[in-house]
Amino acid sequence: MKKAVVALGGNAIAQTGKEDIHKQFANTRKALTGIVELIQEGYNLAITHGNGPQVGNALLRVERTAHDIPALPLGVIVADTEGGMGYMIEQSLQNKLKQLGIERDVITIVTQVIVDPNDPSIINPTKFIGPFYTKKQAEKLARVFNWVIKEDSGKGYRRVVPSPKPIKIVNRRIIRELVDEGTIVIAAGGGGIPVYVENDGSLEGVDAVIDKDRASAVLAHDIQAQTLLILTNVEYIYLNYQKSNQQPIKVLTVRDAIKYLREGQFPPGSMGPKIEAAINFLEKGGKEVIITSLDRAREALLGNTGTRITLD
Repeated sequence: MKKAVVALGGNAIAQTGKEDIHKQFANTRKALTGIVELIQEGYNLAITHGNGPQVGNALLRVERTAHDIPALPLGVIVADTEGGMGYMIEQSLQNKLKQLGIERDVITIVTQVIVDPNDPSIINPTKFIGPFYTKKQAEKLARVFNWVIKEDSGKGYRRVVPSPKPIKIVNRRIIRELVDEGTIVIAAGGGGIPVYVENDGSLEGVDAVIDKDRASAVLAHDIQAQTLLILTNVEYIYLNYQKSNQQPIKVLTVRDAIKYLREGQFPPGSMGPKIEAAINFLEKGGKEVIITSLDRAREALLGNTGTRITLD
C-alpha cells in the first residue's frame, strides 16, 4: 500500500486573504491537480491544509461585531475554518474524481490535536496572526479582547497567540482505518484544533494555533504513512535563499537538515517549521519527506524534481 499525507500550503486556497468564496473554490480546484495525479498513481491519501488567511478574516469579523454578538475563542474559529475549507476541498475533489471516472470516497474530519498545556509557547506566545495595527489601535484591542500584542518586523503591531507543538492526533484511529481502506481523508486542517488532556482524561480546548506542517508530520506518523509530501510555493528547498549564491537542494539527510537549521538557513517564519516537521517524521520511522511546489507533486514523487529528505 502506497500511503502518504499531503500538506497543502497555507495560501493554496486564499493567496491574499481577500478572495471571495468563488475565487477560493477556483483556487482549490487548481491546487488539487497534483493530488488527483497521486490518486491516479494509486496512493491512499490524507490531506492537510493551512488556514492562515481564513483565520485572520474570522478574527476581523469577531473584532468588528464584538458589540453585537458574542466573540468566538480562537480554538472554535480554527474548527470553523477547518470545516469550511474541508468542505471546499472535499467537494472540489469529489467533482474532479467523478469527471475522471474514479470511484473513491472523500471525507472531511474536523480534527482535535493533543498539545502539552505547559508548552513554552503558551506561557510566552510568539505566533503572529491577523492584520497590522498602530500601537494605539493595538493597545485598545488588547484591553478589549485581552489579547497579547507585539511589534512585528517594524511594520506595526499584531496579535500573538500560542503555537504549541502537536503531540498526538485524537482522531488517529478512524483516520488510519479510512485511509487504509481507500477513503481520501481531509484532516488536521490548519494544524487541527489544539486540546489538552485533563487529569480525569477529558479534553479541553486551548486558545492557540498549531503549525500545519508539524501537525501533518504527527498525522503521517499516527496513520503509519510512508511519505509526507509538503506542497508549497517553491520547487526546491534552497541554501542561501533569494541571495546571489542561492542553491537548490535535491537530496537532504536529517543530519544535514539539522546542521543547516542551526546555521539559520531555514528561518522560523518560512521553511524552518517544514524542516523540523520532516526531521520529526523521519526520526519516528517515516520513509521520506518531499517538499516541492503545488503543481509538481507527481513529478516529485517520481524523483524528477523537488527536495527529498531521508533519514540518512
